[in-house]
Amino acid sequence: MASDSAGPAFKQHQTQIMVRVRFAPSPTGPLHIGGVRTALYDYLLAKKHGGSFILRIEDTDQKRFVPGAEEYIIESLKWMGMTPDEGPGIGGDYGPYRQSERKELYAKFVQQLLDSNHAYYAFDTSEELDAMRARKEQEGSISQKYDATVRLEMKNSLSLSDEETQQYLDKGENITVRLKVDPGEVVSFKDIVRGHVEFKTDELDDKVLMKADGLPTYHMANIVDDKHMEISHVIRGEEWLSSTAHHILLYRALGWEDAIPQFAHLPLLLKPVGKGKLGKRDGAKFGFPVFPLNWEAADEPYQGFKEFGILPEAAKNFLAFLGWNPGTDQEIFSEEELIQAFSLDRVNNSGARFDVEKGKWYNQQYIIAKENSELAEIIKPMLTEKGMSVTDEYLIEFCGLMKERVELIPDFYENGKFFFEQPTEYDEKTLRKKYKEENNQHFHAIKDVMVQIENWEAATIEEKIKGYIKDNELGFGAILPILRVTITGTMKGPDIFKTICLLGKEESVQRMEKGLTFTQTLKSDA
Repeated sequence: MASDSAGPAFKQHQTQIMVRVRFAPSPTGPLHIGGVRTALYDYLLAKKHGGSFILRIEDTDQKRFVPGAEEYIIESLKWMGMTPDEGPGIGGDYGPYRQSERKELYAKFVQQLLDSNHAYYAFDTSEELDAMRARKEQEGSISQKYDATVRLEMKNSLSLSDEETQQYLDKGENITVRLKVDPGEVVSFKDIVRGHVEFKTDELDDKVLMKADGLPTYHMANIVDDKHMEISHVIRGEEWLSSTAHHILLYRALGWEDAIPQFAHLPLLLKPVGKGKLGKRDGAKFGFPVFPLNWEAADEPYQGFKEFGILPEAAKNFLAFLGWNPGTDQEIFSEEELIQAFSLDRVNNSGARFDVEKGKWYNQQYIIAKENSELAEIIKPMLTEKGMSVTDEYLIEFCGLMKERVELIPDFYENGKFFFEQPTEYDEKTLRKKYKEENNQHFHAIKDVMVQIENWEAATIEEKIKGYIKDNELGFGAILPILRVTITGTMKGPDIFKTICLLGKEESVQRMEKGLTFTQTLKSDA
């Protein structure tokens, strides 16, 4: 294979055709975040050019089919805000959109390939295939592929007589159909991301097009569906790059050269640290999910972006930059800005590292930018689940105080639980370091000051408490840390006077009394 860099010629080409792109996942388990990125690029390209974003379920591999996986895919796209224009449950003029419902169409074109001598029947058992590979390995062959070098030694319609072939067909066992790849040719194409790419047919195997169960393989179904759904651009991971030569050969064999779409093979998503592709088990290893939604598999459950606390808008922005850049310093994009800025010719051809901390940073920016009322609606179910009940006004104010102190949605509760329940633990290190017995009377006096405040606003609370500290020639560092810890249990949190204001007079005074009692006990133990 050889390649060179892609130029801007794609821009001119894409204005001449209607953009129709498909996201075509297999329902074999949860949707990996790499697949979500592919869907996002499909979606952005379609929206930018007024085209169609299509969901097609490639479910021809019945052995690997997982119940619930299709529903998971659809729900994931919905959560991301990427509703397909066509697809299962949506409809469209090019359906059905599940490959398992298109068997007759595939069979028709498989037969066309057989009749034109571009494909052949193969009857080899799995044992015979294993024996062939072992023999080639023993002979020192670099490749153990089923190709032109071995096909006449195998059990197929090219090596058998017509009579023998018909006998195997009548028997109906181990019947597959393979693409007949002629050696000595070069297959080349222009990839939007990778530029000019070419493969020698001597390096290609005779791919199976139709399996023994009568269903097509990915290669056959993919080509037929892309042609009949009038797909203009195929965006997929670089692991499919080597298969594209077979797909070009199939387009040619079927007489569909004018329908060959533009290809764009995306760079791999790499582990946050170390080498290698980001795998489905790397989420637990690196403390960050690699799936959009929770997947509750009995043997191995996986956490999702949503449940981890990532906003869908932040996920879009984060994923868009994993392999693409706008050519500017801008990092935060609204969806409309992403749509307008996106172009496939700015996708990198090198692997994109899955930067966990960058993902959190994106989420933090979107949390800060969100209206407090919107955030309140997002976190309300989480609090209800924990048995917490507060007014909407309280929750909105809480979000305003906390949103610059969190990275993920669950952080609102984890970092600010003292807004919903009295502390049961206190920062003993701070109490032991800062508390002085001679100041005890002042803490009780400050408590009395709080009781006497009529205009219960943060500014007034701050004025009265700081006024007492100054009037009594006390240091802020000796008083305010103790005030914070007795009321919240921790030194971490938003402005203490705004916190006291939101908690309310009665609650704040009660907490202070309880906290001072604990502090006295702590000092007695010391």
